[in-house]
Amino acid sequence: MFRSKRFRDNWILILIITSIPGLIFGGVIYWLGGERLENELLQMHNKQIQLRAANIDEQFTYLETSVMHWSFDPNLSYPLASLSLSRDFEIARDITQTLANMKGANPLVKEAELFLEGPAPVRFHPQYEALTDAAQIDGYRKLLSHDKNVFWSQHTSESGSPSDNSLSFMIKIPETQDNPFGVIAVRMDTTKIARLLQTLAPYDDGSTFLLEENGDQLLSSSGKVPASQLDEAIKSEVLAGKTKSGSFLFDWNHTRYTVSYGTMSRIGSTDWTYVSASPISAITKPVVFISQLILTLSIAMLLLAFILSWVASRRIYSPIAQLVSLLAGNTSLAALRKEQNDDFKIIEKEWLHLTRESMTLQNKLEQQLPHLKEGFLLQLVQGYLYSYSEQALLERMRNFGWSVDNRQYAVLYIQLSGFENLKGRFSSGDEGLVTFVAANITKELASSHFEQAEVINFHDFTVGLFIIVSEESEQKNAIRTYCQELTQGIHHVLNMYVSVTIGSLALSVVHVPSRFEEVMQASSRRRFESRNQIIDLEFLDEYDKEKHEIHYPFALEREIIQAIRTGQIEEAKQLIQAFLDELLERGAKVIDIQQGMLQLLGSILHAIRLTGMDPNRIFKSANLYEQLMQFGEPQKMIAWFHDKVVRPFMQELESRSDVEVKRTVETAMIYLQNNYMKEISLDSCADYAGTNTVALSKAFKQVSGKNFIDYLTELRIEKAKELLRETDMKINDIAEKAGYQPSYFNRIFKKQEGITPSQYREFNRN
Repeated sequence: MFRSKRFRDNWILILIITSIPGLIFGGVIYWLGGERLENELLQMHNKQIQLRAANIDEQFTYLETSVMHWSFDPNLSYPLASLSLSRDFEIARDITQTLANMKGANPLVKEAELFLEGPAPVRFHPQYEALTDAAQIDGYRKLLSHDKNVFWSQHTSESGSPSDNSLSFMIKIPETQDNPFGVIAVRMDTTKIARLLQTLAPYDDGSTFLLEENGDQLLSSSGKVPASQLDEAIKSEVLAGKTKSGSFLFDWNHTRYTVSYGTMSRIGSTDWTYVSASPISAITKPVVFISQLILTLSIAMLLLAFILSWVASRRIYSPIAQLVSLLAGNTSLAALRKEQNDDFKIIEKEWLHLTRESMTLQNKLEQQLPHLKEGFLLQLVQGYLYSYSEQALLERMRNFGWSVDNRQYAVLYIQLSGFENLKGRFSSGDEGLVTFVAANITKELASSHFEQAEVINFHDFTVGLFIIVSEESEQKNAIRTYCQELTQGIHHVLNMYVSVTIGSLALSVVHVPSRFEEVMQASSRRRFESRNQIIDLEFLDEYDKEKHEIHYPFALEREIIQAIRTGQIEEAKQLIQAFLDELLERGAKVIDIQQGMLQLLGSILHAIRLTGMDPNRIFKSANLYEQLMQFGEPQKMIAWFHDKVVRPFMQELESRSDVEVKRTVETAMIYLQNNYMKEISLDSCADYAGTNTVALSKAFKQVSGKNFIDYLTELRIEKAKELLRETDMKINDIAEKAGYQPSYFNRIFKKQEGITPSQYREFNRN
């Protein structure tokens, strides 16, 4: 497409149209938004500096107020000058406590000390001590000679020098007298004050410091002495301004700083000036990010415009390109454009070529049409086309060549059985071949009875037939006649039995899936016997009224479980065959046989659990019930029980139980089954089995999962229940037949079953 000149011209034009507005918009936003945001951030920064400076000022004010409050303590009154503190220990102790309270009253205070003048000068630091160092005494006397009673000074008691890096708050005592005799020096914690000043410049490259009125630097946020070159340069600029507060921009070493300054009023001292300098790059970092984001978005928008212009050009040119591509077929477009760059001439040339190919494609379509029709019908009957409307379905059917106007629809479900009887003609794995033959017979017979009929091959001994009939004609008799011929024809050719289920007529094609579902469900009502059957849903009630009473062989179930418990695998297989034959004796339906076999499977699994084994582990968590429901022929059911249920349990049982123990228990069980009506004890049974009572009791519990007496009681009760169901004997006679006294029989029966023998007989007969 790109090699076409028409496409390239369109693309370049659209790219120019879409790119210019985006570039203009991005530049305007970058210019207006970036400058305005930068100014707003600088103003906000200056306001924050003022608020934080006010907070610092309040902390110093609070410190001054609290210290002055403590200076009026009675212990620091005027009589203090006439006392001998070397002897008045209590007063010295109180002074020491007062100084400690001064220190603890504010976190900025590092030390509090008191100097007292006299013939023998003393100092509390905070403990009482006599001063002998002349330099220290001279330093304190200079503080006493200060012209103000309350003032700030850079003084430390460690060196005695009145000027160093330790900022101290001084109060002469008594403050109200003209001749003070002492001075209180409260020393600040330089580190904490430096951290406090750092809040005025929270950036790594910033600087904050305090200046006295004469321009000397008191403190710096860095805590370094002397002041840095940056601090000296900013201080000179601030002092040159001759204003008490303000802000300005300052360039230093290729970095621009915003400088804010103001004053703080201190008690007894001149005003302090705070100075805060922060790099603009740190303050406007969000603006830089937004600017970069805007630039990135502009570039992204340019790329998007490039892509969208490409897409738009393709969409505009796509009708021509698609037509050229469709007409070119397998021919290379590059080769075509090399011969002729005009797409319209290419279209003309290829159209003539494709016209010649149309007949060939039409013939191929007709060959594939039967497969397409079968796929469509398979989706229709299975409900996969439920989202289509009736008109859409009818339109698709017309496209397949069906006549669907004023028509009704019938669905037949055909099942084959008796494959096990064809071992001489077919082998295992030929199920698909047999179903294919049956589908061909179904289609051949249907074409001679109906105008429109299609076969659906499910490849699993089942075939579907979809019939389209006229609304005016009476087709029910024709369908039944066809079903009779079909069953006879397939049975004659394949020697298999055929069951045909006829569904109700569907007046609309959208009802076909529900009709097919009804047919599938009704097919389970067929008789589980070797004969051809026809089930018509309209006469299903009459079909179900045929008296076929199903008798569940409880006795065989017990024998099967007994054989499985004792490891008799072949006998268990024969008993399962007899169990299925007894279910089939009275013409049971498929659904009845499946329910009976499911009940047998449940009883076997229950017996396995009673032995202490886990069926999930034995059968590897397989869904045995679902597997059993897949079989529709007796021999497959029996083979499945033998291979998938009995044999795995036998293997597990042999790995867990000793063979001799099982034989002993088997002998004991046979003895109990033959003599349960007599008086039997564990001793007599052990003697018969050739072992002792302890070994027999333990082995009996291990193999059967029950105690000896529980097994005997269950055996007798089951025999009594069988007599109650199948005979009219008196209750007392049944009790004797079961090995119980009549009076005890009623109690033990009700204990085991929850009802009396008479109630049990009446319930089962009803």
